[in-house]
Amino acid sequence: MTIKIVMDTDPGIDDAAALTMALNDPQIELKLITSVAGNVTVDKTTKNAQKIVRFFNKKVPVAAGAKQPLIKEFEDAARIHGESGMPGYEFPEDLPKPLDVSAVEALRETIMNSDEKITLVPTGSYTNIALLFSEYPEVKDHIERIVAMGGSLGKGNMTSAAEFNVFTDPDAAKIMYHAGIPITMVGLDITMKALLTPESLAKLETMNETGKMLHDIIIHDGDNSDQGIAMHDVNTIFYLLHPEAIKTEKMWIDIVTDGPAIGETVGDIRGAYHDGKTNANVCVDIDAQAFNEWFLEEVSKINK
Repeated sequence: MTIKIVMDTDPGIDDAAALTMALNDPQIELKLITSVAGNVTVDKTTKNAQKIVRFFNKKVPVAAGAKQPLIKEFEDAARIHGESGMPGYEFPEDLPKPLDVSAVEALRETIMNSDEKITLVPTGSYTNIALLFSEYPEVKDHIERIVAMGGSLGKGNMTSAAEFNVFTDPDAAKIMYHAGIPITMVGLDITMKALLTPESLAKLETMNETGKMLHDIIIHDGDNSDQGIAMHDVNTIFYLLHPEAIKTEKMWIDIVTDGPAIGETVGDIRGAYHDGKTNANVCVDIDAQAFNEWFLEEVSKINK
């Protein structure tokens, strides 16, 4: 039985790796890719999504989404992902055309026309998701769950408080977390533990053409250390396929939408302030070795 998903994404190096897994794992049926401004501008994130689809000769449609956050001024992450968002590899230029409808319209059509409930996997800012829920609230009943990369119970990576995706559009994050749909928060609490190690990265280069492509873009990722490189967005796909490798805790998550802590995801870790209610399943720990082994195994199985 396959998991039917839609990915709302802002490629981005780790997004490209997440798309690679979602496009090729037989347990996942990727119905639609929607792009959003985030790591780079939306014209670039759309093109980068198209590049990954074209690289694997898949027929998954791509729809361009929001150019800017709902309210907050847009700030990209080109300092981490490069000006193009996906440097280091020469992709084909004969790209499939994006859909001639917006991401929001494509999301609505895909969700409402699916014979099974859809799992939403946002790995960029949540602007498209917020617009979808605001304009077409009826889609909520047709969504199984949301598995979202973003947030942190501890230290951020944009400020000491805020993680990038939530920081980019905190108002959208607030709408998504208050939508009443089951949400799993795949945040820095695990993504900074499950680093792709230097040993794993070295193995990628000679594995196959997919491995070479991933190696060549990952080495340009500015989010790295001697211990490895954070593959933030790939953790969403790993969670979908191997939830047993990730520890989660249910709690209420509030989003800070202004002030110096803008973009912070505040977890009610004691269950003290919301009458025992929760709105998120928060990932708090991960088997980093299992993540690395799975990453390499997934790539090795790709026939390219």
